[in-house]
Amino acid sequence: MLLVLEFLGVAAFAVSGALAAVRARLDLFGIVVLGMVTALGGGVVRDLMLGVHPPTTLQDWRYLLVSGSAGLLAFQFHPQLARLRRAVLLADAVGLGLFVTSGTATALALGAPVYTACLIGVITGIGGGMLRDLLLREVPLVLRREIYAVAALTGTVVVGIGDLAGWSAGPVALIGSTLVVGLRVLALWRRWNAPLPRDSGS
Repeated sequence: MLLVLEFLGVAAFAVSGALAAVRARLDLFGIVVLGMVTALGGGVVRDLMLGVHPPTTLQDWRYLLVSGSAGLLAFQFHPQLARLRRAVLLADAVGLGLFVTSGTATALALGAPVYTACLIGVITGIGGGMLRDLLLREVPLVLRREIYAVAALTGTVVVGIGDLAGWSAGPVALIGSTLVVGLRVLALWRRWNAPLPRDSGS
């Protein structure tokens, strides 16, 4: 079940990246590549930081198949997917929750300190989206608006506290993922954004 949910998250991230490429008027190759970068980029960065070679998502062909197929579907059916924006955002939130907690748990399992594991967990969740925006020559969305990185950080802290307390990893990961998804969905519903600096008048 967790593997199915993880692939759902990969597909959702790939679709979001591919739709961003469609809006930027990229061609078929660019759309598929940007979708795959968005879906797999965070996991690749995580594994490189942890010294895992080659990265896990590049060892299992299913990750490449799911992300590439999602990019192709977004290219073909982008008008219909644009109308399913809420469903795509929900799947994206689920993917964020799973990637954040799995990234943190992976770092902890490899002996990283808790604070390092939390940082790696956040990067796992938001890294693909940041790479997507940089490739499109935009300031990453997570640095501009929306409660996204903050939700990711909340999930990693839960997993880190659970590890320090010696709690069972499975339930802690589930709680952390649920918290990330809940906070992300609530932020979308209530249109919450991180505070911005006040206008200086200049």
